[in-house]
This record gives sequence, structure tokens and C-alpha cells, in this order.
Amino acid sequence: MQAQIYKTSHLSGHLEPPSSKNYTTRYMLVSGMADGDSILRMPAHSDDSAAMRHCLTNVGVRFEDGLDDFGKFVRISGVAGEPSNPGIINPRNAGAVLRFLMGVGAKFDEVRFETDFSESLGKRPHGDLLESLNQLGVKTSSNNGKLPIVLRGGGLRGGRIWVSGANSSQYLSSLLFLAPLIGEDVEIEVRDGLVSKPLIKTTLEVMKNAGIKVDFSNDLLHFSIHCGQKYSAGEYIVNGDYPSVAAIFAAGSVVGGEFTVGRLFLDSQGEQAVLPLLEKMGCKVERSGSQVRFGSAQNLEAVEFDGDKATDAVLALIAASAFAEGESRFYGIENLRLKECDRITVPVNELQKLGVDCREDKDEIIVRGNPNGYKGGVAVETYHDHRVAQMLTIVGLGCHDGLTILNAENVNKSYPDFFSDLISLGANIKLE
Repeated sequence: MQAQIYKTSHLSGHLEPPSSKNYTTRYMLVSGMADGDSILRMPAHSDDSAAMRHCLTNVGVRFEDGLDDFGKFVRISGVAGEPSNPGIINPRNAGAVLRFLMGVGAKFDEVRFETDFSESLGKRPHGDLLESLNQLGVKTSSNNGKLPIVLRGGGLRGGRIWVSGANSSQYLSSLLFLAPLIGEDVEIEVRDGLVSKPLIKTTLEVMKNAGIKVDFSNDLLHFSIHCGQKYSAGEYIVNGDYPSVAAIFAAGSVVGGEFTVGRLFLDSQGEQAVLPLLEKMGCKVERSGSQVRFGSAQNLEAVEFDGDKATDAVLALIAASAFAEGESRFYGIENLRLKECDRITVPVNELQKLGVDCREDKDEIIVRGNPNGYKGGVAVETYHDHRVAQMLTIVGLGCHDGLTILNAENVNKSYPDFFSDLISLGANIKLE
């Protein structure tokens, strides 16, 4: 699918955000490992959540969609911590789903993980997680830490283990989810620092709600999970997704106008930091309960921002900074090189095609904005990455001759209604 993005002068109206995929996939996992039926209300509908549902179904978890007076829900019948071995698990292009299920896969005598997305997920490293699984008694084989991966587990042991947190928090989350299924006490030490700490807080919140007590240090570098705990069935409501609406707010900052977004509760999502940052850039943000009213700035101002605080919103903010007065700097983002694509080099290259004055360093992107916008009129690529597609859309709305986004369907990974929601607010976008 191609998306033709045309210059837009005003956004207005109201939208309800998509549900959080990070909460959805985690609640699906703990519900699947529980004994009994759980109810998950307002789950995300995205490629990643579909991948988790598909994989969990293959290990014996049952899903049933329903509708009641409170709206749509899914009933999840768990396997009481004893998943069945499908032999092969294919998480498609969902990195978090793969890594979370590698923890579950450690319970099997032998299971193979593979993907149809060799140019995206197939290139991402998982060696740090494999090293930690080795410490739990799992034998592993891989393509130099990449897919395909074979786990030979079954005889799991507890004890003290360590995991590197330098490249991804998903390795730690996987071990935390696995720990209650082992049957022995587990202590985890995080080495080399820890990126994306807000996502670990999300994991801990979900585990707590599912009946698992985890003791942890304030710096999130030491964890202890005592044996004898089991995931319990429950009823959960998924909040709106801040990473998704970060792109909507960023688009509003570029285009101009005023609109409201509902169902944005205060929770552990790090991407909430987008709102105060856009305020710092000059935008108006008013919160009333779970509703946020957003108003654009007369002139956007450059900022400096530690991107590790809001990993999944960095590219949207970079798009906004391309229209700001002055030089913006986004640092602490080295782990973005290990996402669906290299989210440092690829965005810089694509933005430069549009005439954006930007450059990269090892762990940062620097942008010198142009409040007058850009000519555009070119075709740009998404590189299998939903955040790249969102970033380019935002910039395209401020290009005098618009732009063409190739393979725009990649937004479906997290936000299938991204284009239609922007159109509902007044964006000039045509899909082909």
C-alpha cells in the first residue's frame, strides 16, 4: 500500500486512541499462563497483538471474542503454567512477542523459533537472552544469536542469574515472566545498565495484577521471585496507547489546530513524556481526567530530550523538531539501532531526502529545524518499521508538495487506524 500525504493546514475534532499493544501482549501472556479464564477488555488490535494471540493459541491457550454492555472483550482460557509444545513458534515480525515466548519456550524439551520477516526480525539480536536462558539450564542454538533459534529446555532450574540490559529491556521482561513457571526461587541481576525502564515497570505492573509478587531494587537492577507463585486469572482493562497518539500529537504540532484525545490514563507508559516535551516546544496541553486537549504552537522551539525515557515516541518527536526553530538533540537512543530497522540511520537518510538538516551520532540524532517546511514531492521507504512510517507521515503533512510513502501498511504493526484517524481530524491523505 502507498500513502499519498498532502500538505495539511489544520487538525480538529476528537478521537479515541488505540489500546496499548505493550499492555495487551503482556496481559495476553499472563492470562495464557494462568489457571482459569481471564477477561481482557479493550485489547489492542494490531499485528503485534495478533502475533501474540496466534503464538499462544499454538501452545494451548484458548481465545474467545465477546461483546457485553461494557463493550468488546476477549476471554482467555489459560494453561495453568503448562503450555503444550507446538514444535515451531513463528512470531512474525513481533520482537517483544518472540522474546517473551522464548521464556515460555524454555519449558519445552525442544522448540524452534523462526520468522517470515528475515530482513527485519530475522536481523535482530537475541544473544543476551540466550545467555541468560543458558544459566537456567536451557541449551540453545542459533544463527549467531539471531533467528532461527532452537531451545532445548524442560529441566529448568532457579538460582541466581544475570542478564544484560544494554540493548533491550525485553530480555529482562522475558525472564521475569518465566520465573514463576520454574518452581524454584529466581534472582536476576541486570548488568551493563538498563534501557527502556518504563517498559519494565509495565511488566511488573501486569505481573502484580496477575498475582505475582516480585521484589526489586529501586534502580530496577536486582529482582527476586520466590517459588510457589502461580499466575491467577483476572479481568483487565487496557488503557490507550501513548506511543501511538504521540504521532498524532506530533502531527498536530506540525500542522496546527486543536483537538482532543480520550482514554489517556496516567500509567507506567514512558511515552507520556511526549506531552510535557511538546509543551516545552510551545504547544498547549490541558488534561481533564483521561482526556487531553491539544493545541498547536505559534512557533515550535527546539529541544533536547533523553529518548530512552520514551523510546517508541522518539521518531514522532524528531518529525516535530524538523519544523522547530533551532537545533534539537535526541540522545540516549543507541538501542533504537536494534528495532525493526536501524532507527537512527534510516530516519536520518529518509529525512535528508526531504531536505531536512539532520545528522546522526552513535547514540543521538540532531535536527536543525525549518519552520517554513519542506518541498517534498518524493517517495520514501518505511523499511518494515511502523514508527518510520508514522514519522514520515508527520513530516509529509508539512511538505508543500507532499510525499509518497511506500509500504505504508507497516503502520498496522501497532496502529492500523493511524491514517484513518488522521483523516478524521482533517489530514489530507489518500491511500492506494
